[in-house]
Amino acid sequence: MFSIDIFHQAGFEIIALTDNKSGTQVEIIPACGALLHAFRVPQDGGLLNIIDSYSSLQDYQNNLSEYFRSAKLSPFACRIPDGKYEWQQKEYTIEKSVSPGKVIHGLLYDVPFNVTAQVADKNSAVLTMYHEYNGDDAGYPFPYLCEVQYSLLRGSQLNITTIIRNLSGTAIPLMDGWHPYFSTGTPVDEMELQFASTQIVEFNAQLVPTGKLLPNNKFSKLTSLSDELLDNSFMLDFTKGAPLCLLRDPKKQVDITFYPGTCYPVLQIYIPPHRDSIAIENLTGAPNAFNNGIGLLTVPAGESREFSTTLIAAAW
Repeated sequence: MFSIDIFHQAGFEIIALTDNKSGTQVEIIPACGALLHAFRVPQDGGLLNIIDSYSSLQDYQNNLSEYFRSAKLSPFACRIPDGKYEWQQKEYTIEKSVSPGKVIHGLLYDVPFNVTAQVADKNSAVLTMYHEYNGDDAGYPFPYLCEVQYSLLRGSQLNITTIIRNLSGTAIPLMDGWHPYFSTGTPVDEMELQFASTQIVEFNAQLVPTGKLLPNNKFSKLTSLSDELLDNSFMLDFTKGAPLCLLRDPKKQVDITFYPGTCYPVLQIYIPPHRDSIAIENLTGAPNAFNNGIGLLTVPAGESREFSTTLIAAAW
């Protein structure tokens, strides 16, 4: 049987989805951008949290804009240089920024989401939330509804689904993503990574795509992350067998596997300087998609788009 509980800890109101048979638990904080706070899975007789999150509300408030851990990325992800882009022959400049000229990771990463449904039964625990963006940023004056649903299933399987509904009277540009950081407590340099890709997005010195795709299959087999410097976008090859990405901790004998839908063709990998965790992000497009068009989506007035990815964590 599954259950859903609400509790307060370190300044957060947390909603926990629990598989009472295995002990697997997912913790979500709706008030902080619907972020995934924890994903605890059975390991070595206890529970191991594989999500690198925040120790307290103050930690979140002070440090969200440094790494954007677990942030929902909407209506764009990654960088838009100076926040400028053109849409339907009109120029726009995003106003929301983390510092002058640094526009990154969208408009919803720190907004509250409203809970609309909590359902637990013998097969799953599901939490549904939404945020209605009213178009108040002059650089993105397009109202839309963002619905996020977390579903915990048997086998330590977590599905994350996002539905975007265009509430504007015109077509809107859209990119969707999510920015989780994974950690097992083992340094990243002692972990291994594999994913299905034969192309990398070429970046310039400012980490902005040039618009070119280059051949790259370095991670087609399990590869040590020792001394790897990664802040790159890779195009997933959906012809390969699932899972499309595997992060392995050979020390604790834990695998984290990723099953993105074809709606998420870009895999963004980032290892921060502290090298204690790694960001593995499912994205609909490449950084600066509003300008380079790589994966940019158009959602007509009144229509919706759905995006889904699944994580499974297991000890072996």
